[in-house]
Amino acid sequence: MKKTFFILIVYISFFSCDFFKKTDDREPIARVNETYLYKEDVADLVPEGTSKEDSLIIVNGYINRWARQLLLMDGALLNLSEEKQQEFSKLVEQYKSDLYTKAYLEALVKKNIDTIVNVDEAEVFYQANKESFKLNDDLLQLRYISLPLNPINLDTITKRFKRYEPKDKRYLDSISLQFKSYSLNDSLWVKFSQVVGKVPVLTQESKDQLLKKSNFLQLKDSINLYLMHVNDIRFQNDYAPIDYVNKSIKQIVINKRKLELIKQLENDISKDAIKNNKFQIYN
Repeated sequence: MKKTFFILIVYISFFSCDFFKKTDDREPIARVNETYLYKEDVADLVPEGTSKEDSLIIVNGYINRWARQLLLMDGALLNLSEEKQQEFSKLVEQYKSDLYTKAYLEALVKKNIDTIVNVDEAEVFYQANKESFKLNDDLLQLRYISLPLNPINLDTITKRFKRYEPKDKRYLDSISLQFKSYSLNDSLWVKFSQVVGKVPVLTQESKDQLLKKSNFLQLKDSINLYLMHVNDIRFQNDYAPIDYVNKSIKQIVINKRKLELIKQLENDISKDAIKNNKFQIYN
């Protein structure tokens, strides 16, 4: 970590020494030996609307950091051995090369990568890697409503919540301002721990009741009434449903494509260079 930090200082200082030299009529605000910092170099440091006092603190802090960096660099050049300086120079060049090549490859990948993962491809990957998709928590497809105690229209809400035909869903959506919290999309998979976060009244006994397919449950505490209906469940250590892990599968597949594309691009660049006589290996 210390070596990396020093490399960054060296790398930045190589550029800053040239960047801040006093070669024109700009107004200098600080100097370290023959290197200058100019007023325009700190013009964008201070956010608009900052007070004069805070502006001075920000600018002075920057000047002091700038000066310490250059002074440390000067000290390093005076006190480090030639061998050590050459070692760091090589590391700086390697770091610069890595930055450029990484940025270039990322641009090529972004331009050429296919980010579409169709259903069949996702299914093949899922089946081939199913053991990686075991659950560490119970999953539920459920809908729930949290209401104040003793709502006037509880019977109607309960009836429509349990029946849940399209017209019932529209009705519940229309009165949702009455609910303290709710989730009516029962096609989504959620972790049981997330359900507990929304329905803290759940106990082990009520959990056992809740973790049954197509089960309705009504609970209450001192201030709230909770209506819950479970459509489907997957228990801990079961395989996760593919629609629950589909986003992860797509990202894994795309990342795999990226690695393969990078390898292909590197090979193509080398082949083109050899073909155009830009790259030779001498025996």
